[in-house]
Amino acid sequence: MTVMQPSSQILLDVKNLKVSYGAIQAIKGISFQIFKGEIVTLIGANGAGKTTTLRSLSGLLPCTGEVEFLGKDLQQIPGHQRVPMGLAQSPEGRGVFPQMTVIENLWIGAFRQKNRSVSEKILQRVFELFPKLKERQSQLSGTLSGGEQQMLAMGRALMAEPKLLMLDEPSLGLAPKIVSLIFEIIAEINKQGVTVLLVEQNARMALKAAHRAYAVETGLIKLSGTGQELLHNEEVKKCYLGW
Repeated sequence: MTVMQPSSQILLDVKNLKVSYGAIQAIKGISFQIFKGEIVTLIGANGAGKTTTLRSLSGLLPCTGEVEFLGKDLQQIPGHQRVPMGLAQSPEGRGVFPQMTVIENLWIGAFRQKNRSVSEKILQRVFELFPKLKERQSQLSGTLSGGEQQMLAMGRALMAEPKLLMLDEPSLGLAPKIVSLIFEIIAEINKQGVTVLLVEQNARMALKAAHRAYAVETGLIKLSGTGQELLHNEEVKKCYLGW
């Protein structure tokens, strides 16, 4: 799997991020960086805080700490204004609109783009990545298979032309053959210049794909390193890879 070579430019800089649900502190002060051109993955068990981290970065959950995206303080920017900055998320569970067609779902992702010709070019790139979506563009999204809905969720996020694409559990509930295809597409998206933050329970596939990785446990980062370092780390093997 070939991925883009990252640069030295910090795209996202997170320091001491904390998120609470009422009296329960889900994220207890995590810090990490993402460089332009990377695939970075967060691995961990259910309830570790991975999805909460993404939702706080998208502005869906209040948080404390310092979060900078392209040098700008995200804490001062409401969630709906983060997409035009280049921050887009494909959510856990896909979140497609089942009573709308594939093409209607995709156009929702391009809501910020005022130039129709630019949106058409982005749409063609999405169709090149996901030929199934082109074939099924007039089909109701609720009638798609799980794998096709995952492609649609990713394609919709790409329609926003993100600089950082956040993917939450893209392999969830999919057959192994489709999982392999999804990860090939993630690598291709990265090769085309999009930085990726990947939350994934399939730790083996995620670590193979990632430039760097963080292992999250009960709201804290326990381990960090390159994808290959964590893939061969004995503690990771025991806790996350089932070896």
